Amino acid sequence: MKLHRRSWSSKFADAFRGLARAVRSQSSFFVHLWVAAIVVVAGIVLRVSPVEWCLLVGAIAVVLVAEIFNTAIESLARALPVGRHPRIRDALDMAGGAVLLSAIAAALIGAIVFLNRAGELFGIW
Repeated sequence: MKLHRRSWSSKFADAFRGLARAVRSQSSFFVHLWVAAIVVVAGIVLRVSPVEWCLLVGAIAVVLVAEIFNTAIESLARALPVGRHPRIRDALDMAGGAVLLSAIAAALIGAIVFLNRAGELFGIW
């Protein structure tokens, strides 16, 4: 069996199509993008350090990646002809839980970075 080799441009095009599909089809992904934009603006305004930028960007990336995996699992579940099944529900709930956990962790990271930075800038501590 001969495997079809795809070009790098084709692989990137498919990946960007997947990103666009996630943004268009999932309102929660769109919300995460808006929150990410607010975090970036806050980081600029509060002049976060390079290490703090790494923490914030990493937190944003983890949430967006979790949301994309959740969206992919939802898409697969909708494509199955099985209908409602407890194992599918479990998979969807776990994927949603992963998004929730990543969002909570990202919020904590953001709170630590921004409260610390605001405290330093405004002379609170």
